[in-house]
Amino acid sequence: QVQLVESGGGSVQSGGSLRLSCAASGYTYRNIYMAWFRQAPGKEREGVAAIKPDGSPFYPDSMKGRFTISQDNAKNTLYLQMNSLKPEDTAMYFCAAAFWLGGGLLTPEEYDYWGQGTQVTVFS
Repeated sequence: QVQLVESGGGSVQSGGSLRLSCAASGYTYRNIYMAWFRQAPGKEREGVAAIKPDGSPFYPDSMKGRFTISQDNAKNTLYLQMNSLKPEDTAMYFCAAAFWLGGGLLTPEEYDYWGQGTQVTVFS
């Protein structure tokens, strides 16, 4: 059973940076898709970034430039570097994983495994 545990959230002033981590365990098969999503109160879950099994990243246009997804396969850890944070980035951030995607890389319904989330709050 895949387990995902996020960490690294917190409160940061507008313009600041945070790096989120997602420790993954419970699997050995490397052909896995991983992604970061976020959800603000009253809003739908939104895809932030994804990384394919070959290591190539994918970002929606709205996230390009400030967010960087990466992974350390030796540590089974996924990262999200977030720079130039804005108050509208405030949300719960979730790590997700799937061994097979039938649809979009950032479609929440495509992912089978989720972490518990880590809160990011950006104040002005």
